[in-house]
Amino acid sequence: MNSSLQKITFLLVLSSILACKKQEEQKIDFREIVISQMDSIQGNVAVAFINLSDPSDTLFINADEEFHAASTMKVPVMIELYKQEEEGKLNLDDSLLLVNEFKSIVDGSPYSMDIGDDSDDVIYSKIGTTVAIKDLIYSMITVSSNLATNVLIELVDAKNVTATMRSLGAEKIEVLRGVEDQKAYDLGLSNSTTAKDLLIIMQAIAENKAGTEADCEEMVGILKDQKFNEIIPFYLPEEVSVAHKTGSITGVHHDAGIVYLPDGKTYVLVLLSKNLEDFEKGTEQLAGISKTIYAHMQEK
Repeated sequence: MNSSLQKITFLLVLSSILACKKQEEQKIDFREIVISQMDSIQGNVAVAFINLSDPSDTLFINADEEFHAASTMKVPVMIELYKQEEEGKLNLDDSLLLVNEFKSIVDGSPYSMDIGDDSDDVIYSKIGTTVAIKDLIYSMITVSSNLATNVLIELVDAKNVTATMRSLGAEKIEVLRGVEDQKAYDLGLSNSTTAKDLLIIMQAIAENKAGTEADCEEMVGILKDQKFNEIIPFYLPEEVSVAHKTGSITGVHHDAGIVYLPDGKTYVLVLLSKNLEDFEKGTEQLAGISKTIYAHMQEK
């Protein structure tokens, strides 16, 4: 090998090494920034992120820690509904009689939903009438209707929902029951999840693995109509599209979403929190983490 060729080879190798080193430094800096933001939140936080345009670009912090699922469990319910339609067990265009009486998983005793505890008050005026299953799904996701959720969970069975999540690779998420089952709650029987599992579920929808391509496209369309946008989309530009589902109870605020950038890049981000001492401040800080993830994607 002549000296000129040796020099060129050396420079190419050196350039490659420096590029790899720079990428590694950026990855460390990115992780440290997010950890610093998490540490500033008075409460427990988990983050799961994957760049679908470059699956080697990930971030998992406390991603296997269990959290009360709150309303994020409504996404698995939606997936199960589309799955059962594909299996011929139901038709999403059919209508159901809307009732407000459900059975506790503890002893089968009846309980009802309280309009004052629900984020969707419109649907209560429809009790006693028939409502299309697709309309119930839309309300369950976009305005997080608890009444619609309970009707749909009784239709598909919570055990089937969890089983389908296992088939997608989500190993820890548990959908045990509907909302406001106080007897179950008192016994610690609550729906739970991890950030990693929610990421797996949202990624499955984004990559058309949670159902047929048409069904996944419909699910993304519904998730994009989400009305609660205080976390993942909050600091993002208007041209960024987010298909996501939030969840909140006392001291808990979650968001799990698929983020579509104008340049065609896509990523999945899950932010979970619990034991928040200041709910509003914690929510704004979670939105700040989403902003950091977006900035990271801009550098790719």
